[in-house]
Parts: sequence; structure tokens; C-alpha cells
Amino acid sequence: MKRQMIETEERERRERQRIERAERAKMRDQAWLIDVTSTSRRRLSSVRQNAHTNTGDGEDIISSLPDSLLCHILSFLPIRDSVATSILSSRWRPLWTLVPILHLDQKQLIEPYPDERNKKFKFVDIVLRIWTLRNAISNPTPPLHKLFIHWYHYCLPFYVDTLVRAANLRDLQELDLHLCNYHPHQPLELPRSLYFSTTLVVLKLGADIRLNPPSACVFPCLRILLLKCVTFANRDSLSTILNACPVLLDLSLHVVDKYLNNLDEFNVIVLVATLKRLHLHWNVHPSSKYIFQINTPALEYIHFRGYLNRDDVLEKLPDVVECVIQIEDCEKSDDYAKRVWDFMGKLYNVISMELSIITALILFQGSNHEDIPTFHNLSCLKFCGDIWFDWNAWHVVHLLLCQAPKLQTLNFEHSILLGLNFYKPNPCLEEPLNIPECMSSHLTTCHYKGLRGTTKDMELIRKILEAARVLKTMKITLLSYLGSRRKLCIRNELRKFQRSSQNCQIAFDDGHFT
Repeated sequence: MKRQMIETEERERRERQRIERAERAKMRDQAWLIDVTSTSRRRLSSVRQNAHTNTGDGEDIISSLPDSLLCHILSFLPIRDSVATSILSSRWRPLWTLVPILHLDQKQLIEPYPDERNKKFKFVDIVLRIWTLRNAISNPTPPLHKLFIHWYHYCLPFYVDTLVRAANLRDLQELDLHLCNYHPHQPLELPRSLYFSTTLVVLKLGADIRLNPPSACVFPCLRILLLKCVTFANRDSLSTILNACPVLLDLSLHVVDKYLNNLDEFNVIVLVATLKRLHLHWNVHPSSKYIFQINTPALEYIHFRGYLNRDDVLEKLPDVVECVIQIEDCEKSDDYAKRVWDFMGKLYNVISMELSIITALILFQGSNHEDIPTFHNLSCLKFCGDIWFDWNAWHVVHLLLCQAPKLQTLNFEHSILLGLNFYKPNPCLEEPLNIPECMSSHLTTCHYKGLRGTTKDMELIRKILEAARVLKTMKITLLSYLGSRRKLCIRNELRKFQRSSQNCQIAFDDGHFT
């Protein structure tokens, strides 16, 4: 009898402990929800605050909308604001859990976020509570279609792996993971089942993630793929993934050599017949043994940034109509300049081109190259980036203008000065040069952003105004930090420049360009 009493008391004690733990967990969830909603309520706009405003008949119009439409509206809100709507009424309480998009961004949920150790709620706690509350409803309709996890500090890959595995991959259409692991030598390995997703349309992976796809992997619906500074298990990991994407349209690839230290060999081979857009940031020094090969006959847009290796291969790209080229300079040699010109020659049908100042300087250094391509369809050309001390502006610009006989729009967008002697005149600028064909008959618009009023800046504008015979608009955006007196002096000086075109108007933007 005594033994039975002891067992009964023990069971009662355990039950009381279970109830207390459940109540404490509930209180923590309520405290988090109150904290989120109180913060979000202060941030809600007047439109959101009036979401529950009644009409003259006392009817709540918004709340009378169907769940599917309300969830669609909530999908455009930050997760904080979406959760905050649960306090409006019992009608709204479960709606945020039915939104098919779950966006877990540390910068949005933890403010400020650099040191979470002193925060009331850590990011991992918030993520787990959101996930728990969302999954409290069984078989939500619609199911989760998009999952975003951006974890920048003190990332715990175990929890991310758990969430990805818990998501129903049969319904997931978009996965966006950007992780910064506290121990970068222990990157997250994606679940094997993910490599066989038949529903994924968008896959974006960044930072401390290791790709180790099985040879038989397949992404039959994947159209957008972004891989930024991820690591690869072997030399063929990237090729395996690309070969598994038969309908890929958009590829963004950022390769950094320090993430390839675990591999003796690694080649970026992009052989995708359906690809329309390519962003390739190749931050791998030419002295390395890695190369890239691009063969994408349907490509329409390319953005290349980085170095050119000796063995890099770029096939002809006849359908490319827009390009952004930011080639880094690492070899002061004619051979490197020739490689850059050969690279540019593959883009012979381009209509819109953006060149970094460094790329333009390299091309100018190789201007004696025999087979300089002509861009017969180029109508818009832009020079952007930092101005270097050896920026012989008019000579470099003139070289490119001569290769674009149908150019209509010329843009400059400069930022900081790098080097000395920018205010000293360059005698080379006074040398007579022939007028490019485009400036005689096609160039109608020129926009210069970031004008400082240096000798080289002003001389370049003067040369363009003198040579452009059909120019209609010269728009000038001065740097915002220039004083009003300095701006006035620049304007007055520009107005005195001789203009070859009688219809040319100089427009000043008191801008906002910094």
C-alpha cells in the first residue's frame, strides 16, 4: 500500500513538472509574440493600422476577404509585421501561419544583431518558435512554397539542416539559404533528397554551404540558380549540378579561390543550352590552376567580374544584347590586354555595354592589337567605377567610340579618385584625333554622373561637346559634397564650352550622386 502511494505521488509530481514546463514554454512564446507584435505595431504604416477599420455599416471589409487572398497579402510583409496581424482579432490569429512564404532574416528579426549573446531573444529561439507555431496547424493550405533563411552571425547549421529537412520538398519551389557559420570549417551539407527535387524553381545558396551532389541528381524545373562563395566537395560538383538543370535560365556564380583550397583541380564549365542570363564573379587569380569555360549559345545577358586566366574559354555569344564587364588588372602586359580584347570580341552583337574604368584602361593598353572588334549594334555605352591616376579619359573613350559606329547614348558614372595628379593637365589630351563616326551622326545623349570639376573631367566633357555634331542632351550630375560656390563655378565653366551641335542643351542635376 505504501509503495502504491509513493508511485502515485511520483506520477503526480512528474505531471506537475510537465504542466509547469508547458506553461513556461507557453509564456515564453507569448512573451516573444508580444515583443514582436509591440515592435511591429510601432512600425506599421497608417494603411496597415487601418486594416481593421470598419465601414459605416460596421462591417470589416478586409477581414471579410477569403483566407487565400489575405495570405497572399501577408506574403508581401516582413515576418514581424505578418505575425503582428495575429493580434487584430481571432479571425486574423492563424492567418500568418498559412502564408506559403517563410522569410527568416536575422537582420529583420534581430535589431541590432552583431552580438546576440546579450539579447532577450536569440535568432535561433525566434526561428524555432516561428516554426513551431506555424506547424501547429496540420496540413496547411497552401503548403510552404518559399523558404528563406539568412543567418549572418552565430549560425548553427544543425538547426538549418533540421528546418530544410522538415520542409516538404515535394511542394517547395524556392529555397534561399545564406549562412555564416561560427566555425567556417564545418559548412552545412544539404540533404541528399534536395538534389532530387522535382518542384524547385529557384535555388540560392551562399557562404558556409558545401555542395556534394550525387552523380544522378536532377532539377527538372530549376530556372534560377545562385551560388555565392560556397565550397565544393570535388572538382566535378559544379558541373554535376549544371548538367542536372535542363531548363536553367539564370545562373549567378561567385567563385573565390580561397574556397577552392581543398581541391587540387577545379574548372567552371558552363555548358547550358537554355541559359539566358549569366553573372560570373571569377575572383580567382590567374596564377592559379583553375579555368572557366563558357558555351551558352542562347545567352542574352552576361555580367563578368574578375580575372582572365590564360586557358579560359569563351565561345561566341551571338545572342548577347547586354553585358557588364569588370575585368581586374593583374598583369601589365600586352598579352593580358590581348586576352581582354579576345574576350570582348565574343560579344560582337551587343546592344548595351557597361565597362569598368579598369577594363577600359586594359583595352587602351592593348589598342595595338590587330583584331580589335567592332560593335556594329552597340547603341548604349557606359563607363563606371573608380577613376585611376592613369585614366587618360579622352583617349580611352575615343578608342571605344571608334569601335561603335552606331552609338546613341554615352554614360559616365564615377566614384572615388585613386592616385595623384588629377588636377594637372595631360598634354596627350591636346593631340588632334579623328572624330568617331558615331559622334558625327548618332550620338544624341550623354550623361556624366559624379563630376568633380577636375582638369581631366572637364577636358573630357569639352572634347565630347566639340566632337558630337548631333548631340541633344548633355546631363551633368555634380557630386553632392561639393560646395555651392564650387558647383556654380563648374556650371559657369561648362556653359562656356563650344558645342558642335546647335541643339545641344546642358542640364544640371543638383544631385544626389555621392
